Amino acid sequence: MLLSSLTTLGVGGPARNYVEAAAEAEIVAAVRAADDAGEPLLIVGGGSNLVISDDGFDGTVLKIASQGFAVNAEDSCGGASVVVQAGHDWDDFVHQSVLHAWSGLEALSGIPGRTGATPVQNVGAYGTDVAQTIAAVRTWDRAKNAVQTFTNSELNFGYRDSLIKQTTVNGSPRYVVLTVEFQLPLGRMSAPVKYAELARRLGVDVGMRANSLELRRTVLELRASKGMVLDPCDRDTWSTGSFFTNPIVTAAEADALPAGAPRFPASGGQTKLSAAWLIEHAGFSKGYGLAVEGQTAEGHSDDGVASGRAALSTKHTLAVTNRGGASAEDVLAVAREVRAGVVRQFGITLHPEPVLVGCQL
Repeated sequence: MLLSSLTTLGVGGPARNYVEAAAEAEIVAAVRAADDAGEPLLIVGGGSNLVISDDGFDGTVLKIASQGFAVNAEDSCGGASVVVQAGHDWDDFVHQSVLHAWSGLEALSGIPGRTGATPVQNVGAYGTDVAQTIAAVRTWDRAKNAVQTFTNSELNFGYRDSLIKQTTVNGSPRYVVLTVEFQLPLGRMSAPVKYAELARRLGVDVGMRANSLELRRTVLELRASKGMVLDPCDRDTWSTGSFFTNPIVTAAEADALPAGAPRFPASGGQTKLSAAWLIEHAGFSKGYGLAVEGQTAEGHSDDGVASGRAALSTKHTLAVTNRGGASAEDVLAVAREVRAGVVRQFGITLHPEPVLVGCQL
């Protein structure tokens, strides 16, 4: 099994052992078998947040394929308590939540991957993240060889971070997600719109609500315009989505940047910056690395980086894309150039958002 076939980026060498599990008992059995044999274990869901080495993975690759969701409770006071299987397609569940008039997830429409991955990264977009609606996550604790359920407060959620991510090494987690429970208010109106661009598109003020179905459609349109909705025919979507997280820096570091650099308040008195702005203003335009007659699409000289096989998206500078036939090293070469350029220009080090398996920047 070539792991490139399991990832949205389309890179990755062979798996020595491949297992697909469609039920909780099968997931636990596969994990225990690998652990009992002393084998390295890589967990794969939708493969939308993975960069896997060209050498592949010398161990067991477990694809989580459990499906479905169940309503534990639903009333006007507490809202809907919904338990979702880890392998269930995330965007399908978001769509179902809108159709069922469960509010709170609509801004997370169009994000590829499986539901079990959402608490790991504290997946978020357009001012919303899953930490706002997750009630509990049921996991298999490989260290204790037992089921472990975490409440929201125990998961140590942060910006693209959680306890589960903090205890994951090279794609191999201590806690394997089995189900995720969401607590969602009832109603056809969205959660308050927090993202200015989205609010403008919807014709509402920031902090106001909109019809959830209309908001979902608008988010899908916005994401598609940036190459962030999977389309096999569109090479701009052959990526891991945003390759770099938005940097969190001290006030002094933020003050050293040009006045036009976007700044957002973060916890602990720190400041969140826009990685996309830093990349663009360090000289990397959309399509950087895409060789066209000795030059990239945006006029950069062709320095041989990935030879055009990998490049920044032509729609969004945060995505490193596989233009066809790219290797993991091609993708990483483009990412390294971008990271180094931002350091040279601004002294800010960008950090990768996807999990790097068997490789590094």
